Amino acid sequence: MHISEGYLPVSHCLGWTAVSGLSLLGSWKWTRTRLDLEIERVKLGLAAAGAFAFLLSALKLPSLTGSCSHPTGLGLATLLYGPGVATVLSFLVLLFQALLLAHGGLSTLGANLFSMGIFGPWVLFAVIRLTRSWLPLSIRVVLAAALGDLATYACTAFQLGLAFPDPHWGLMASFKKFLLIFALTQVPLALSDGWLTWLVYSRLQKRGDDETAD
Repeated sequence: MHISEGYLPVSHCLGWTAVSGLSLLGSWKWTRTRLDLEIERVKLGLAAAGAFAFLLSALKLPSLTGSCSHPTGLGLATLLYGPGVATVLSFLVLLFQALLLAHGGLSTLGANLFSMGIFGPWVLFAVIRLTRSWLPLSIRVVLAAALGDLATYACTAFQLGLAFPDPHWGLMASFKKFLLIFALTQVPLALSDGWLTWLVYSRLQKRGDDETAD
């Protein structure tokens, strides 16, 4: 993740594009409805969330053939505006990276969007909601962002396992193999992603409180 251009079979590219396209359409409509009413107030946060995701997800480390490891950076967008906005920002980030940085690809855009911009943010959103009554905010944010990051890579491992199942043991054996290899780089990256997300989130929250006080 990102899965490189041309690495997935055509049928898988089309399938993931269809699934992600439907989710993106729904997320875009929801985002427009919500943000049209408060765009002036959220400009700073949107800009920070988009830049944060673009920069962190561009810091790629070589991993499996046809993929790479990096933080996703979408925890901030999910925390501030919800998983729908994170999906839209993820699409823009992935598109620009594919076109300008040769990072990811257009044929694999649907698969990358599903893992990074849909599955990961929804896992993060679920964790932050489920822990709100029994964990301090700082721990909730770090934990949710880290688990959302790891969920992205678990999803990518599943996508690769589905595309290239083990000839003898099938999908699950291939999935476990990809997952274990990803874990070598992704566990420390996920923890750093969670910590950085908390630093930026807490700073934006403090800025918002200061502006309200003024």
